[in-house]
Amino acid sequence: MPELPEVEVVRRGLERWVGGRTVGEVEVLHPRAVRRHLAGGTDFAARLKGHRFGIARRRGKYLWIPLADSDASVLGHLGMSGQLLVQPEDAPDEKHLRIRVRFEDGLGTELRFVDQRTFGGLSLHDNTPEGLPDVIAHIARDPLDPEFDDLAFQTALRLRRTTVKRALLDQTLLSGVGNIYADEALWRARLHYERPTATLTRPRSAELLGHVRDVMNAALAAGGTSFDSLYVNVNGESGYFDRSLDAYGREGQPCRRCGTPMRRRPWMNRSSYFCPRCQRPPRATA
Repeated sequence: MPELPEVEVVRRGLERWVGGRTVGEVEVLHPRAVRRHLAGGTDFAARLKGHRFGIARRRGKYLWIPLADSDASVLGHLGMSGQLLVQPEDAPDEKHLRIRVRFEDGLGTELRFVDQRTFGGLSLHDNTPEGLPDVIAHIARDPLDPEFDDLAFQTALRLRRTTVKRALLDQTLLSGVGNIYADEALWRARLHYERPTATLTRPRSAELLGHVRDVMNAALAAGGTSFDSLYVNVNGESGYFDRSLDAYGREGQPCRRCGTPMRRRPWMNRSSYFCPRCQRPPRATA
């Protein structure tokens, strides 16, 4: 599932290509693509028509486009395979095209939501006073947010009675981090994924947060991580940060720091990748 860097790449594309444009016609081609819009596809299309898009925004993995002339926003969830593409109006339809948004300005491009597995979708929601869609008001700020409170995060992290990777993936504590970037940040910090958060000192927590930021900024510079053709920007281009991964997906390959073969362990219906020498497990789980 796309994490903060991949979603931010898409957000920047939407800011450039659809911000300020007025919606003309909307076609909903698959009901699952608007299942989070409880009133259904016809209502979604009717309510969106004639409104002007504002500047796309993001919090963590969540992406939305405010309606500049309304107190509502279009919330986009990419799911496992969702793509928001800006395409020429005469371009052939993608096989898994789910929603089409045409504009009134005659620029010749349209916004398409394409989703092979139909886990993602678009929906309209009222905004909170802070400008977030109301359904994501509980999501914490992400570490690249200028208003992120480092000290509050460090305190909350140490007070959680859990393990460090679980904490990093808790979107009410810190948003935007998923399985890939959690493993990358933990490798950089030399922390085992099962390390209890209560054992982290404040300097150690600050160091970990710095590594989270560093790996996300590096991924952003590379256009995100694309393991297959499903993760692309609005122009259909893949990112290439997968070439720079130090931990995730490197089972059996030498640790880039010490040369020890990397390991993979099942973890919460996912996998955790780590170096058994650089990231020694806590004694309770050794």
